[in-house]
Amino acid sequence: MNHVNLIGKVSSIPKVVELANGRKIAQFTMSTKEMYLDETGKTKTRSNWHRLTAWGRWVQVMEELGIVGMDLAVEGKLVTRFYKDNGARKCISEVEVNDLIIL
Repeated sequence: MNHVNLIGKVSSIPKVVELANGRKIAQFTMSTKEMYLDETGKTKTRSNWHRLTAWGRWVQVMEELGIVGMDLAVEGKLVTRFYKDNGARKCISEVEVNDLIIL
């Protein structure tokens, strides 16, 4: 099952791109924090950054309301795509948004 749930903060201004077929896509990043214990037993915090893409109605929501620092809960799926950069094959993994809630 390919299912992702994230709760974090928007960390980049959503970039809205209109594709050749007229559809729009919003691309942005969000950061999440996780707590863990180090080898001495002290609590530490680690930040992770995630690339996200939104389609359909979520494009308009992110275009109008998406600001850096906004708390957001996202449900979606992990998508991997490949492209060529100067002849080298590159890979990007990102979360494709199915649903989101502004917290």
